[in-house]
Amino acid sequence: MEINENTIVGQLVAADYRTADVFRQHGIDFCCKGNKPIGEVCHEKKLDITPILHELEKVAAVPACTMQHFNTMPLDQLADHIVRKHHGYVREKIPVLQQYLRKVCQVHGEPHQELWQIAALFTATSAELSNHLNKEELILFPRIREIARKQATGELQEEHGISAVEKPISAMMEEHDHEGDRFRRIADLSNNFTPPEDACNTYRVTYALLKEFQDDLHQHIHLENNILFPRAISTEKALTGSSCRL
Repeated sequence: MEINENTIVGQLVAADYRTADVFRQHGIDFCCKGNKPIGEVCHEKKLDITPILHELEKVAAVPACTMQHFNTMPLDQLADHIVRKHHGYVREKIPVLQQYLRKVCQVHGEPHQELWQIAALFTATSAELSNHLNKEELILFPRIREIARKQATGELQEEHGISAVEKPISAMMEEHDHEGDRFRRIADLSNNFTPPEDACNTYRVTYALLKEFQDDLHQHIHLENNILFPRAISTEKALTGSSCRL
């Protein structure tokens, strides 16, 4: 979709919900007053349209999903990537989604009671997931980075019969299961993130952001459960020589 001063705010958000964040940051109403051209809105609010158009074009130019090869990435770099991209995403989007859910519940909560359940589930996710990220960053990932350092230097470590990573990895994977179950309930309650016919733009953006949050969480968990964690365990065993013993 072409983006210029004549582009209708609400139509752009409907075409690419990610642009809603740009409008939100500049105090532009893309919901109730989203039927106006960007140029007219910027004129009314005395905003410089040039940087806003640039931000919108930048958002629209980024593919929704970027594929990378993670199987050969060093363990410490993969852990850093997860923290930077996925942990950062979670911390950025939680307050945004909480704000949207509060507004949607207030406006549409009476005819759509499921919104209150969705909001409660996401509140639980916000608290549990925030705690989960802290445990990974403060406990598990430093141990994985130490394993990566020893692997890079060829340093062997003594085997004491206790793995530095298997127990915390098991705990993190169990918590991943809990979050997966919670988001499956959100998906069911939202009809797989499908807004009803009477949904306003804010309602639609909220569901689109919940879907994006779920998709990012799936990629996040995939990188940890299926790539980072197994490689960390096998590398640790190789460093102690336990994988070679009979």
